[in-house]
Amino acid sequence: MRTYAGHSSAAESNALYRRNLAKGQTGLSVAFDLPTQTGYDPDHVLSRGEVGKVGVPIPHLGAMRQLFQDIPLGEMNTSMTINATAMWLLAMYQVVAEEEGFGPETLTGTTQNDIIKEYLSRGTYVFPPEASLRLTTDMIAYTVREIPKWNPLNICSYHLQEAGATPTQELAYALCTAIAVLDAVRDSGQVPQEEFEKVVGRISFFVNAGVRFIEETCKMRAFGQLWDEITRDRYGVQDPKMRRLRYGVQVNSLGLTEAQPENNVQRIVLEMLGVTLSKNARARAIQLPAWNEALGLPRPWDQQWSLRLQQVLAYESDLLEYDDIFEGSHVIEAKVAELVEGAKAEIDRVQAMGGAVAAVESGYMKGELVSSHSARRAAIESGELKVIGVNSYTETEPSPLTEDLDAAIMVADPQAEANAIADIKTWRAERDQAAVDEALDRLRAEAKTDTNLMAATLDAVRAGATVGEWAGALREVFGEYRAPTGVTGGVGVAEAGAELTAVRERVAATGEEMGTRLRLLVGKPGLDGHSNGAEQIAVRARDAGFEVIYQGIRLTPEQIVAAAVAEDVHCVGLSILSGSHMELVPEVQKGLAEAGLGDVPIIVGGIIPDADAKALEAQGIAAVFTPKDFGMTDIMARIVDEIRAANGLS
Repeated sequence: MRTYAGHSSAAESNALYRRNLAKGQTGLSVAFDLPTQTGYDPDHVLSRGEVGKVGVPIPHLGAMRQLFQDIPLGEMNTSMTINATAMWLLAMYQVVAEEEGFGPETLTGTTQNDIIKEYLSRGTYVFPPEASLRLTTDMIAYTVREIPKWNPLNICSYHLQEAGATPTQELAYALCTAIAVLDAVRDSGQVPQEEFEKVVGRISFFVNAGVRFIEETCKMRAFGQLWDEITRDRYGVQDPKMRRLRYGVQVNSLGLTEAQPENNVQRIVLEMLGVTLSKNARARAIQLPAWNEALGLPRPWDQQWSLRLQQVLAYESDLLEYDDIFEGSHVIEAKVAELVEGAKAEIDRVQAMGGAVAAVESGYMKGELVSSHSARRAAIESGELKVIGVNSYTETEPSPLTEDLDAAIMVADPQAEANAIADIKTWRAERDQAAVDEALDRLRAEAKTDTNLMAATLDAVRAGATVGEWAGALREVFGEYRAPTGVTGGVGVAEAGAELTAVRERVAATGEEMGTRLRLLVGKPGLDGHSNGAEQIAVRARDAGFEVIYQGIRLTPEQIVAAAVAEDVHCVGLSILSGSHMELVPEVQKGLAEAGLGDVPIIVGGIIPDADAKALEAQGIAAVFTPKDFGMTDIMARIVDEIRAANGLS
């Protein structure tokens, strides 16, 4: 039983962990901030506004020591949600444990380390797919030998569903990822054939559980069946225990609503039941979001509420006392068979392309997810898919939970970034720079060979290098990567009903009045890689007749301004879900003004508290949209209004 937590600083996160453990939490699930996840130190230009926002900044060994102070790591099961820089964080965790007196063989936990889904959904990749897969392979080989109780890979179908995946796509793409990684480990020759079962046995999955209870239950039964077949038939694993699907769950965040957020509690409970009721397909670990996640960062009390939901199910109900209650159900068996058949067909399609890495590089999987998400959005807007409190039963009594919206969420320490920058400067000043340089030189040299990079990474940790220096050294060798956005090939599925037709006509008419086609720049400033909303806006804008400029994630304000100038755009739309809107939006606004585009309207979308939205509008931002604004055609109409107003058109 876990809550996914971490914010502001190592010291504050450590205090939060110890409080949660005292309340009955049985493991730790660490959230790292975006600079840590993407290999930047707190004082890097791209870290501006992102430090300590969606997790805790851990750029060096000293911060890792502080994060786990007074928590005996040899007795703890720790999950670390980390991918591109997973090797670095695991190395720091091992060194801190050794300093506490615990050898690597005692450590239990998980590094997420699923880099393929980063190219498809979360966006915290750094290196090209092949180089990233090499780091994953090295970590798996190392842990099998040195940290045998550790799960070195947690394949995340969770984020695929958040990006719009259907149950069939979620099954297929997660299993294609598993095949790609296991093939890479096998082909690397780092693990003897007779020990390969151990690799398969340490692979775990991180799954999404949506609110469609029966479908999610069947999905997990199908998952277990498919994994058993793949590990037996493709990899020759004979031991049934090594073929067992071992998975943890974070229940669905995509379906949580800003409107009537109290409804999220029953959604979370239903989703939890979908992965617990079927004993033969039951999760090993569950972490639940908080009811107010769509509003902002949950407070400790909100996290406690989610933990108590699990404890009531486990200790008060009788749900865990019986054999599988779905055995023999014709309905369940038929649905499982349908999902298995569909997933196998999609797995075969991806494998025929050359596997998961090839399907990432071609943009196939990303395009399919964007299209599925477009279909879901269109169904919500048309009312075909009902979301209580959003597009149906919207009448509501005032909620005491959100009476004071500003107090209903937690605000990260505004001094976190300044403190982290001061800390890393002190760290650099007090270390042995010659030892750091020597360790980084070794890392670069070995990255150019097929040597396992874990030893060089441990060397860099002990010397005092930082996450930005470790990733920077590997960037020099591997290069960086910008994944396909999926927007170019994404199918716009919004039907040309009366509303969209009217907007198209207004877009065309406004373009004629201005003597040019209307151009919309969709920008993702900072390190926030959650691009689902930006992609859907880009696809709908294209459907509405705009020329859309969307360059993907992880751009500086200066790069967005340069694109706006180069493309001579009529509106700039910024998408930020990491909480850095109050720092990054004004920087883009200032840059546009300095470039002579001060009259170009700026609209902003994201998880933005009401007080921040009002402040941005007071500073001249034309419009702020949050998850409650689900009508994307309405957003397109508002963009046309703002363009016309900015250009003096009636």
